[in-house]
Amino acid sequence: MPPVMNVGAVLIEEGSLATQLLGMDTEPYSENWRLVKVLDGFALDRKIHAAGWNFFFMAGGVKTMFFGAIGATKLQNAMKRILGKVRQHDFNSLEITGIVAKRFLGMPYAIVSAHSRHIQQSSCLNSAEARRTLHRDTEWARG
Repeated sequence: MPPVMNVGAVLIEEGSLATQLLGMDTEPYSENWRLVKVLDGFALDRKIHAAGWNFFFMAGGVKTMFFGAIGATKLQNAMKRILGKVRQHDFNSLEITGIVAKRFLGMPYAIVSAHSRHIQQSSCLNSAEARRTLHRDTEWARG
């Protein structure tokens, strides 16, 4: 069973060069995504910058909603939908920025929001094509 997701949690794509070079402690989450243990987005950002790398924060957030009370299974399904949306843009990490429970006419629902993040050595964000190529190469190396 995947670990419980909290606000501030960071997921990194498995096989990312940065994960190996920076020695991040991670655990499997979903398919080829790993949850960074112990560090939140701010602490991870400091560690990445100290190693001479960059941790980009994408302004456009990704949100998904589900009906019912917040539970592990519903959060996991919401995260799968968010990860699918992030994968389309070829960013290699994601930070959970909100998990909010609400009610409408007595019906409980929740909104999960996240922002794409990207770890790379260069201080200028790679183009979408360069990120796509790197992703394809990583997938090919994985088999």
